[in-house]
Amino acid sequence: MSEFKNVTAVREANVYFGGKVVSRTVLFEDGSKKTLGYMQAGEYSFDTGAAEIMEMLGGEMDVLLPGSTHWRTFKAGESFEVPANSKFDLVVKAGADYCCSYLK
Repeated sequence: MSEFKNVTAVREANVYFGGKVVSRTVLFEDGSKKTLGYMQAGEYSFDTGAAEIMEMLGGEMDVLLPGSTHWRTFKAGESFEVPANSKFDLVVKAGADYCCSYLK
């Protein structure tokens, strides 16, 4: 899906890692939530509360998922799931555009 209809966009940005990762929250009528964001080149660690699905919209990132010992590369058009209450690591080499869906 390339656009969302009948949503509420939260005006304030979510800014992480000194501005190298920025996203905007999108709220849906059914109570679900997504963030649309961009990561500049860098190495990042994120903690999750809810389970997440990360969809790559552009660029690529190397990901070390919870419980894994090997890194996997995800490119535009691919996605990965992260369990609730976990931590995952990313390496972005040249920028990555993404959509994160939070699962209930």
